[in-house]
Amino acid sequence: MTGRAPSQSPAFPSREGTLLNFFRSIKGKMFLVFALTFLSAGLLTVLNLFTMDTVKGRLLMGERYEFLLENILEVRRFEKNFLLYGDGASIEEGNTYLARVDELVAELAPDIAAVAGPKDFKSFEGVLLAYEASVRSFAAGSSPNRLEREEVRARGKVLVDFAQKIIQTKRARIHSTLERASVLPFAYLAVFLLLMVVIIKLISRGMLRPLDVIRVTTERVARGDFSPIPPDPGQMGEIAGLMGAFNRMAHELEANQEDLLQARKIAALGTFTAGIAHELNNPLNNISLTAEAFMEVHGDELDEDGTEMLADITTQAERASEIVKNLLDFSRTEHPTFVSLAPEDIVRSTVALVRNQVMLSGVRLEVNVPDHLPAVLGDLRTLQQVFMNLLVNAMQATPPEGVITLLAGTDRSGDFVRFEVRDTGSGIPPEALQHIFEPFFTTKEVGRGTGLGLAVTYAIIKRHGGRIDVKSEPGQGTVFSVFLPQARVDAYTDA
Repeated sequence: MTGRAPSQSPAFPSREGTLLNFFRSIKGKMFLVFALTFLSAGLLTVLNLFTMDTVKGRLLMGERYEFLLENILEVRRFEKNFLLYGDGASIEEGNTYLARVDELVAELAPDIAAVAGPKDFKSFEGVLLAYEASVRSFAAGSSPNRLEREEVRARGKVLVDFAQKIIQTKRARIHSTLERASVLPFAYLAVFLLLMVVIIKLISRGMLRPLDVIRVTTERVARGDFSPIPPDPGQMGEIAGLMGAFNRMAHELEANQEDLLQARKIAALGTFTAGIAHELNNPLNNISLTAEAFMEVHGDELDEDGTEMLADITTQAERASEIVKNLLDFSRTEHPTFVSLAPEDIVRSTVALVRNQVMLSGVRLEVNVPDHLPAVLGDLRTLQQVFMNLLVNAMQATPPEGVITLLAGTDRSGDFVRFEVRDTGSGIPPEALQHIFEPFFTTKEVGRGTGLGLAVTYAIIKRHGGRIDVKSEPGQGTVFSVFLPQARVDAYTDA
């Protein structure tokens, strides 16, 4: 188990990259879809307003053309009265309506030229002027002959036909405009149907499908398969971030799987060994007391072999008592009282407890703990036990004249204080490395270890909210790294 390297800080994204990432995200795509929909609806609304205004204008213009036709028909009616009955008053009335026709033609001249064409409009104006000249000559008292009568009727008919043609053309254009306007509701419907299709596709492909992939992968993780979700370049930003976080979670679960299994083993064995340890404690105490009492009462009567055997009974009883003590420490589940502890105080007090053992082992102990390191939250007695176990193991693995180094410093994450115990011993075989924190597992020869020291150490560190890592190569020594969480207060508490 090794510590993790700190993550690199990402470079600041460019403005173009930020906009690109935004439009790749769900909210960016939704914003784009609704913006285009709003723009389309706005354009259709403007088009609808323009169409309605056009229809209104053409209807009003049609009313003026209807008025023009009515006045021309009135002129023709008075023309008929004059030609049939020789009524001079009809000519005067006809001139009144003819003046109105002139006014309407002058008012509608641009539109007439646009509808009928400049050539037809000029022809109409020519016929109108000739008709007016004939009517004025009749009003002056001229008596029309048969040819003049036919010419006046023909010119009048041309005027009526032209006005009716213009009206028909205007009505056809109004009908065409209304037909185009009738398409607009379907255009609105098409835009909103397109919006629905895009949103459904966006939700289905961009959200529901990736969520289904996450669901399947979660079920796979629950079965113990921690393989990550393969990346998809087409994924939207939020979904890509979710899948990235999920993959990191799966990676962390896989990395900590051994720790979880170890914790379960320790929890199960702790319950089992607690009962055994309590049951063994009283008989072992009685054996020790009986042996000591026998030595005091009958010691003078024993020969050398008897005294040696009795001493061996006492020694083995004490060794068994120590094993029981380790079992009780291993199975203890109560939470100790944590206080703010200075790392240098923890190390100094632990080194004082093992100083004699270090001298007898013949190894050199080097301590490098800077002053004023951040305080850690912990229980001094149990942390002393942790570092005593690590130092004793290092002394047993290191030959005389070897070096054991105990150092401390801050972790790269800034949340932990790191302690390291290094030795120059023979190292741990690779096949044994993954089992060293299991209860009763030991690489030492019979009589030198119980296999509980590192298991107890592991349990204590976990109760402190920390972790322990180990690196070792055969012939290159071993490094145990202990990470304890920093205290949230600055003041140190003297142990």
